[in-house]
Amino acid sequence: MAIRKLLVANRGEIAVRVFRTCRELGIGTVAVAAPDDGGSLHARSADETVEIAGYLHSEEHIRAAKASGADTIHPGYGFLAESADFAAAVDAAGLTWVGPPAEALRLGGDKLPAKRIALEAGVPVLPDGTAEEIGFPLLVKAAAGGGGRGMRVVRDPGELEDALAAAGREAAGAFGDGTLYCERYLERPRHIEVQLLGDARGEVVALGERDCSVQRRHQKVLEETPAPGLDRQVRTEMLEAAVSFGRAIGYRGAGTVEFALSDGAFYFLELNGRIQVEHPVTEAVTGLDLVERQLRIAEGEHLVAQSHEAEGHAVEVRLYAEHPRTFLPQSGRLERLHLPSNSLLHGPGGGIRVDAGVEEGDEIGLAYDPMIAKLVAHGRHRDEALDLLAAALDETEVEGVTTNLPFLRWLVVHPVIRAGEATTAFLTENPPLSLPSPLRAPSPWRTAWRLNLPAPPPSAPPDIDDVWRAHGPAHAESTVTAPMPGTVIRVEVGPGDDVKPRHPLVVLEAMKMEIPVHSPFEGTVTAVHVVAGDLVAGGTLLVELES
Repeated sequence: MAIRKLLVANRGEIAVRVFRTCRELGIGTVAVAAPDDGGSLHARSADETVEIAGYLHSEEHIRAAKASGADTIHPGYGFLAESADFAAAVDAAGLTWVGPPAEALRLGGDKLPAKRIALEAGVPVLPDGTAEEIGFPLLVKAAAGGGGRGMRVVRDPGELEDALAAAGREAAGAFGDGTLYCERYLERPRHIEVQLLGDARGEVVALGERDCSVQRRHQKVLEETPAPGLDRQVRTEMLEAAVSFGRAIGYRGAGTVEFALSDGAFYFLELNGRIQVEHPVTEAVTGLDLVERQLRIAEGEHLVAQSHEAEGHAVEVRLYAEHPRTFLPQSGRLERLHLPSNSLLHGPGGGIRVDAGVEEGDEIGLAYDPMIAKLVAHGRHRDEALDLLAAALDETEVEGVTTNLPFLRWLVVHPVIRAGEATTAFLTENPPLSLPSPLRAPSPWRTAWRLNLPAPPPSAPPDIDDVWRAHGPAHAESTVTAPMPGTVIRVEVGPGDDVKPRHPLVVLEAMKMEIPVHSPFEGTVTAVHVVAGDLVAGGTLLVELES
């Protein structure tokens, strides 16, 4: 059945992205907007907009589709995109669902059953279980969703209880499901993912891999394809493993299978049963419109089983309203936003693509993800793509809100990035905006193995103490202030309490992430100025201490 009118059950950049393809195909578009989001770019970009109570309410999206006459729902990424219940409800309402069937989402979307299916399909997996079974360090993970929410690295048994509680709250708030599990943690893997397409006939094809190793808070910062320096045999085995998993769960539509690669061995991490933020790099090298492929598959079109060889190299970075060193989200009005265009930056083998979710004059708040735009460079080879991206970032201008633009400019010229040697520990070993070491050892000595030097333990960079030092007032020895705007969800101390360094004082929430504010020194709490539920601005006095 041909799609006539499509509703995107999402917001921001991905909604704008889907609307663009719909316009090219002559499909009518419907946006949904929460009460606090009606003036956003995605709401201005559709043929019509319906107000809903919230993006996590599946019944609201279905109501909006019925009210607007939409016959199809595209879930985008995040929110309900991987909800099997939502997919089933869309089908039950007589609407077309752009995505995998509900059963495939249930099998592949819950990380624990997905790992069992992967193991049965011959795909290697990391051990999971209780802390006693797998030991430390371990990774606490949300069974549902992704994007770094509901994840905590735990290196000591004493940290486990707090990590489980915080991850559970984050997962429940972001995905409506607080189920967690523990998995062995690899210190310095590469993060490689394979793009899949599957049709209703059971055909599944892989469209190559992406390297997404550069991450902060388990969220990707830079993505590229093909993965630099990937062994050809490992690449072939990884693509075959992803296809095997897709077939095992009856996958349909666009999706991604994620792997950790360490010392030449790869391990299944999870399935992302949706379009991904970084899909444009695959589009750049294959020449395919993955959203169009999603729509064609939803209409019942069959895939042609063929390989899609990459042409050239593509790299993507995400421009965020966030502090360039701490990665804490920021808010404010975009007084100026100048983004590059293909007409201004175009190389012989490709050019620059910008997918934006906001426009100049828009307000960046704290209720939603603070991504401003994605910048994608496509070149004949990797160096050209990185050079184009560096030029595009130099041309980008943002005023009115703090962004990670200085960090991105630093990142794309960093020697480790240029050498294609980044792992998930890159930002631990190379603090944001730090000067690269002038001493560069020969390549064989920079690989994962060491003869006699233990690897330094990475931690989530940077910690909140750095934020406190960066944002605290001159008399910071006695006061602790909010490093960013947010909501106070817990106050951990009271007047008269004695605290050690790094003792949690207050826990803030912003963008559905929990951010603990710690004591910077040993001392006694003399005053607490906030209670749970308070909305605070950056710099608000939270707690007073004396040593």
